[in-house]
Amino acid sequence: MSIYLIVFLPLLASILAGFANKSLGFVVPKVLTTGALFIACGLSWPIFISFLTGSAEASVFPVLKWVASGTMTFDWALRVDTLTAVMLVVITSVSALVHLYSWGYMSEEPDQPRFFAYLSLFTFAMLMLVTADNLVQMFFGWEGVGLASYLLIGFWFRKPSAGAAAIKAFVVNRVGDLGFMLGIFGTYLVFGTVSIPEILHAAPSMAGSTIGFLGHRFDTMTVLCLLLFVGAMGKSAQLGLHTWLPDAMEGPTPVSALIHAATMVTAGVFMVCRLSPMFEQSETAMHVVAVIGACTCFFAATIGCTQWDIKRVIAYSTCSQLGYMFFAAGSGAFGAAMFHLFTHAFFKALLFLCAGSVIHAMHHEQDMRFYGGLRKKIPITFWTMTAGTLAITGVGIAGVIGFAGFYSKDAILEAAFGSGSQVGTFAFWMGIFAALMTSFYSWRLVFLTFFGKPRWNQSEHVQHAVHDAHGHGHDDHAHDAHGHDDHAHDAAHDDHAHAPADLGMRGPDYGDHGDGTGGYHPHESPLVMLLPLLILSVGAIAAGFVFNHAFVSEGEGEFWKGALVFHEHLIHAMHGVPMWVKWAPFTVMAIGFVTAWYGYIKNTAFPKAVADQLGPVHTFVYRKWMFDELYNTIFVKPAFWLGGVFWKVLDIGVIDRFGPDGAAAVVAKGSTYAQKVQSGYLYSYALVMLLGLVGAISWVIAG
Repeated sequence: MSIYLIVFLPLLASILAGFANKSLGFVVPKVLTTGALFIACGLSWPIFISFLTGSAEASVFPVLKWVASGTMTFDWALRVDTLTAVMLVVITSVSALVHLYSWGYMSEEPDQPRFFAYLSLFTFAMLMLVTADNLVQMFFGWEGVGLASYLLIGFWFRKPSAGAAAIKAFVVNRVGDLGFMLGIFGTYLVFGTVSIPEILHAAPSMAGSTIGFLGHRFDTMTVLCLLLFVGAMGKSAQLGLHTWLPDAMEGPTPVSALIHAATMVTAGVFMVCRLSPMFEQSETAMHVVAVIGACTCFFAATIGCTQWDIKRVIAYSTCSQLGYMFFAAGSGAFGAAMFHLFTHAFFKALLFLCAGSVIHAMHHEQDMRFYGGLRKKIPITFWTMTAGTLAITGVGIAGVIGFAGFYSKDAILEAAFGSGSQVGTFAFWMGIFAALMTSFYSWRLVFLTFFGKPRWNQSEHVQHAVHDAHGHGHDDHAHDAHGHDDHAHDAAHDDHAHAPADLGMRGPDYGDHGDGTGGYHPHESPLVMLLPLLILSVGAIAAGFVFNHAFVSEGEGEFWKGALVFHEHLIHAMHGVPMWVKWAPFTVMAIGFVTAWYGYIKNTAFPKAVADQLGPVHTFVYRKWMFDELYNTIFVKPAFWLGGVFWKVLDIGVIDRFGPDGAAAVVAKGSTYAQKVQSGYLYSYALVMLLGLVGAISWVIAG
């Protein structure tokens, strides 16, 4: 029965907090939503542990009768198996900690009840997605998280850039959702049901069959899986449908930690793993998943190396790590994909929340060029962010011990190599290069933020804080703790006043600016923000070591119990890869660390020299491979032009002219003639009456 509370408590809390809004004050909505999530989290871990110990079996818990139309019948039910249990602890744990963190981060926000209601609504939608027993219910949760993410990204709706980012996320995801819908329609057409267990049971029988699509015959499972994967590409920001994710950093930082690190963006990975028996029937679909994932992890990592905005660096890191998960799934290592999803949730949520703590300390400044020397000012944030960085870069020693990312990322790389296919080998090398860049941009972020001399006096935000403090007698640290990300630092922001002229990998301005502080004194975040960082640090450090055997183990996949496809031979192949394959991730991690240290600590002129040498290539990568410009030219401008044509020619020129505007014009013109009849003279009215009487008599006689 606990599953009902886990799923529906966040919904109830969201409704109460949202509709009550400010009538209950600020504290009551926060207590309701945060308390509901901690209860859900407390109930989720025993379910996960029961599957971990092997004492639980997959179960379905009915909610209500939903649809009965002809041959299509399905109920609203909650499916709980190993895959669901993993997602339950990820969603509820991260969401509960994000709710708690937001008490401090959003403490000065006037619309706190609305924010917490949105967070809980999102959590409910995500829980509906992962507990779905049929594809329609999954689509309900799928669209629910899309709606909630739109509301959260555009939370500061008075800021034009936030509204634009929310619309962009919504529109790009609609493209992916169209593919997902077509995949669901096709799956029902082929299997005659939307029940996930029934579909997965019948999937092997459809191998080798064909289906008509776009006027041609194609392999049935390839068409269905590729359509479903298009939906996953949109939701999980894979190459081509990734453009919404960096812009989504316009939302508050807790939103980034919840949606864009641990939950919504992993929905696509979860869906592919849930439907893994379908994907296994199409070698082509598996190869497409692997290639797209491999290209995404490389592509996003290159951009992360050039960005200055602390949140955007982590956002592109998320995009890259999702690529790892997909090429693991495409290589047949679905367990490794879920393992990386599990560990990534902890260390990426940690990194985002640490970034929020830095932004909080630096009066909403997000540009890393205006940081430096913060490790002694905010030591807890520094050490927890270091733990997250050690986890994401995969620090560890093969066969001994390591941080969370060491186990999950290395398992993916070994599985890709061990698959023995050309696609797997391609994914392995792309993953190795991405691991090198991950180490570089992660340590670059740490060195720019916490080491070196302070460069705070170059920040407009810090200057405003100091000015306000002196002008209004605030305390000497001049920090008002609004908890707002005042901007998301797109390319245009890089040119604001006092910003160094260098772009991309070019180093910050290390010229003589006195002590560089500008009279500003950052301070550590409050305990309510630090506590989630400390808890997530435990996951970033220990999640890999503790759960490695269960997620990626030898044997027959006892932990998964059929919740996803588990290849025992692939597990043996992973353990049998050459020693250089096992040490390659550690080697490139070390190279990335040393390169970042040399460029941003030892020789700060080095990054600028490299950027100058690369020239157009660097500019191309810094501008995000020009995807925004390309889509603006191919899709956005033509759409606006076509909309203008329909507006001016069809809407105004035809519909309005001959419709409401035309009818109004006829009435107005007719009234001008009618008013001439109304002269006000009695003899005129008598004449009209006489003519009318003559006309009526004539009509009667004629009849």
